[in-house]
Amino acid sequence: MSTGLLKNVWLVLSKEITDALRDRRTLLRLMIPAVLMGPLLLLAVSALISSIEERADRREVLVVGIEHAPSLRNFLERQTFTIKPAPADYEVKLRNSTLLEPVVVISQHFERELVEGERPIIEIVSDSANQRASSGVRPLQRLLEGFNNERASITMALRGISTGLLRPVAFEERDLASVQARAARITAIIPMFIIMAVLYGALTSALDSTAGERERGSLEPLLMNPVQHIALVIGKWGAVAVLGMVVAALASISFIPAQWFLKNDSLQAMFQFGSWELVAFLLLQLPLAGGVGAVLMALAIQSKTYKEAQASSTLVITFVGLAPMVTLLNPGGDAPWYLWVPGLSQNTLMLLVLKGEPLTLANTGPSVLVGMLLVVGCLAYVARQMRMAVAR
Repeated sequence: MSTGLLKNVWLVLSKEITDALRDRRTLLRLMIPAVLMGPLLLLAVSALISSIEERADRREVLVVGIEHAPSLRNFLERQTFTIKPAPADYEVKLRNSTLLEPVVVISQHFERELVEGERPIIEIVSDSANQRASSGVRPLQRLLEGFNNERASITMALRGISTGLLRPVAFEERDLASVQARAARITAIIPMFIIMAVLYGALTSALDSTAGERERGSLEPLLMNPVQHIALVIGKWGAVAVLGMVVAALASISFIPAQWFLKNDSLQAMFQFGSWELVAFLLLQLPLAGGVGAVLMALAIQSKTYKEAQASSTLVITFVGLAPMVTLLNPGGDAPWYLWVPGLSQNTLMLLVLKGEPLTLANTGPSVLVGMLLVVGCLAYVARQMRMAVAR
């Protein structure tokens, strides 16, 4: 690339970035959601987990009919649980989500059936639409299972039977996931916000520098200047990619102070988003910013108006933005083809970073190659369209 061409590319790039920065209202509409939405959602998840743990620490059980089960009361009190009577209209409150705890309902014949060797039924009443209440069902089941085990052990001991027969096999759980990998189950939402920041950061500049200029009537006079068309195209594309990366950088940086305000201590200890994660995230976005920026320009250069370009770019934004959802719908693990899909590859690689796993040439190469192919192909098409516009 000659010195003159490089100089022209730089002039166009500077001009496009300056024009984009002048539209401060549009920039604010893009940057504020990109910077705030991710951290706010992370803080909301942290607050939810903290509230669930706080509820577990209170060790309270809402019961109806505890007076019919003195043995169960004794067990619960020995487990340091506080027994509280459920409100009379607990079913209505559970349906309306005004009661956030499941309710244990005991029949009036509980103790007699237990003594006579029958199997009394204990109901755990909840509402699956009430997420806070339904999340407390499993802990209650484990608690009542403990009562079952204790009663069975006492009965067998009284009959001279070893209680070890109840558990002929001992088992232990061994979790292979690292601390960062366990935290990534909750922080997996972060990469999606970074990807959307790149898309919306590049979108406005890509459409304005092509379809926007055509609608304003400034594209044809610009093409008549004694500047190589390829310099114009590269300069405009460079501005699109830079703005996409700027918004992505702001979105990534916003997670650093956000982690200081996490309300959940265990999540705060596990979630470590520092300088390495920040740099890795930005480097991984380069192929996406370049490739998608070029695709958006190629779509917009065919449009006669800005609104028409917006409509045609919606499909690209939707496809790339929703591509990470594939990982949620496929429980079989990451497939090799993930690394070849824009958006999905960045999401997969950023999750590796959050899990503390290494990035290699084998897993980063496909996204870089796809990004380069999109840039070369789309920019060549945009340059061709510009030449045809001059010829007309």
